[in-house]
Amino acid sequence: MVSLSKRTGQKEGYRAGYSEGYRLGGCRALIDRIPTEPPPYFNVKVMYVPQGFESIDEGVSSGLGKIVRECIVVRPEQVLEAALQQRPDIILVMNGLHVFPDDFQHSMTQLREAGFRTAIWFVDDPYFTEETPGLAQHFDVVFTHELSCVPLYQSVGVREVYYLPLGVHPELFTPLMAGPAYRSDICFIGNAFRNRAALFDELAPFLKGKQVRIIGGYWERLARYKELSPFIHSGFIPPAETVKFYNGAKIVINLHRPTQSGDDNRNSLNLPGRSINPRTFEINACGTLQITDIREDLSHYYTPGIDIETFGSVQELKHKISYYLSQEDQRRSIAQRALQTTMTRHTYVHRLPELLTLIEAQRLN
Repeated sequence: MVSLSKRTGQKEGYRAGYSEGYRLGGCRALIDRIPTEPPPYFNVKVMYVPQGFESIDEGVSSGLGKIVRECIVVRPEQVLEAALQQRPDIILVMNGLHVFPDDFQHSMTQLREAGFRTAIWFVDDPYFTEETPGLAQHFDVVFTHELSCVPLYQSVGVREVYYLPLGVHPELFTPLMAGPAYRSDICFIGNAFRNRAALFDELAPFLKGKQVRIIGGYWERLARYKELSPFIHSGFIPPAETVKFYNGAKIVINLHRPTQSGDDNRNSLNLPGRSINPRTFEINACGTLQITDIREDLSHYYTPGIDIETFGSVQELKHKISYYLSQEDQRRSIAQRALQTTMTRHTYVHRLPELLTLIEAQRLN
């Protein structure tokens, strides 16, 4: 005889599986209805130098492969030799930080002197502004995903500086069936910067009784770590796992890291964070409701209350979590509009033509 608790568990599992399948079916139908137009074509050979972050690097190299004559991917330590052999029209470097060798800047200077067109795309701004201005001076064109850093690079003599946000790799971040192991009411993925630890410490009583996942490093910083520890998965997870957790969540919280100089940042200029992070696009590409803190340029890409939700205080966040957990249809509608906006405007195939157009226009002048 099946016990009452087992029957209840079976019913809950069935409902959760049905709801997940219904969500996925709606997302896939929406994607199928998006008109597909051939992307613009650029008759150039691009050498791409990745930074080592799979979700960005694969998205950029895949996107370039769809719109240029040839895309070559080389490691930072190979760039000088490879460029002299391959003779690319454009050398595009992603970020130029963390995994790049000490002599990389010298290599880029040599390549510019040899007549190569060079560009760098900073995607960790403004958190490393003690290093990036010096690095920027070794390139013809500088792109930054952070509005506040455009004047910074102009001030050190870079003539071509452009604000350009990142996008999403749609072959990686996409709606899928996550499975029971990835389901949650509320999910947050990221390191425990001080503002994030403070947020979850304040949320702790509210989160009791909910299915919560907090994934990332340094969460031992929490003052209420013991209370929240059942929700925490410490350490890095690969992008393919991140996608599953986003898909399995009813709500994903996005909270940008603080910009003040300190243990976690090298931003002694204390430039503010005005622009959204790549995670904003990645969460929305999974067809899951995102509730994010507000950055100045958010409304350029999404419309709060239509294809994303926002919060300005812990109290507002708690209110919106409670509301959307109880309103499945509305939660799903906003998430699907977010998916549509992302897939029609914010993939790398949408973003990279702007980058190449700006590089090419200046080269031809």
